This record gives sequence, C-alpha cells and structure tokens, in this order.
Amino acid sequence: MTQQESTSALSRPLLAAVGLAVLLAIGVATLGLVLGTGNQTQDVPGRTGPLALVSIDAPDAGSPTCVSLVEKLPVGLPSGKDMLPRRELASPAPPAAVAWGDAEHDPVVLRCGMPRPSELSATSQLRVISDVQWLQLPGSGSSTWVIVDRDAYVALTVPDDAGTGPLQDISTTVRDLLPKQPVKTAP
Repeated sequence: MTQQESTSALSRPLLAAVGLAVLLAIGVATLGLVLGTGNQTQDVPGRTGPLALVSIDAPDAGSPTCVSLVEKLPVGLPSGKDMLPRRELASPAPPAAVAWGDAEHDPVVLRCGMPRPSELSATSQLRVISDVQWLQLPGSGSSTWVIVDRDAYVALTVPDDAGTGPLQDISTTVRDLLPKQPVKTAP
C-alpha cells in the first residue's frame, strides 16, 4: 500500500464523521427553529413569584372600609381574553394591597386607603364605570385609576395592555360593597 492510498483511506472515515456531525448539528438547529419553545413561557422579572410592592402613604389602609373591600375582592381579574389570578405579595406587604397577574402579564395592583389625589379638582374629568367614579392618572406603560366617590380612596394600577376588564370588575365589587359618597374636590 502506498502512502497516498493510506492517507486516502484514513480521510474517508474522518470526512464521513465530520460530515455526519455537521448534518446532525444542522438537523438539530432546524428542528429547534421549526418547533420553537412550544408553550413554554420565559420568566420575566416581576411576573413570577411573590410581587414586591413599595410601601407608600396609605393613611386609611387599616380602616374598616379597606379591610372589608380587600376581603371581598375577586380571586381573578379579566385582562383581554385572559383571567389574571391573584398574586402573592412579598413580605413585608403593604396593608390593604392586592395584586393580580401571571408570567405572561404585568401585574394589576390595587391599594386601598390612599390619600386624596392632589390631581382631583372641581374640573377633573371623571370616568363613571358601574356607578363608581374614577380619576385617571396616566403613567408610562400603565395608568393608575383612583376611586373618588367612596369612604376611602382606592387606587388601581392597570397596565395599558390589560383592557377595561380590571376596572369593570373592581367597579362592580366597590359598587356592591361600599356606599357612594360625594366627591371631595378640595382638601
């Protein structure tokens, strides 16, 4: 056997092995692209596990009104065609605060017992939903809606993509539970 025949005989199995490995890698990559990740969701920070809420001034959070409301809030809130389950809050959780959300949706957060919003005036445009008056405080990516015609101010922060379901469900609960009060436009 000549040296050329020996080299050629060794090269064929080596080339075949390398070619097979390359084809296998291309096949796996193609399969991954075609199948994707299926219905698996990626963990987005803040969308899974206990939700940490910053404590903010809520002087009436311990009031009977807020205690009663928090006990009667729904376990789920509609968001578009989805239902958001109640989220566990990280300790220490602010009093009279509740959140809903899941791995695919930013949380909806309710806080009861807030101070009167400084934006509330005699000329404020209020939205009435299920006989409950709300003041909208627009934000970046979400809006905070404040109930202004009940014994306690209730703030509901809703992501812009959540639709009107959260406002409608909370309005119905508040309407059925808390007596209507005149709107106090002055401090």
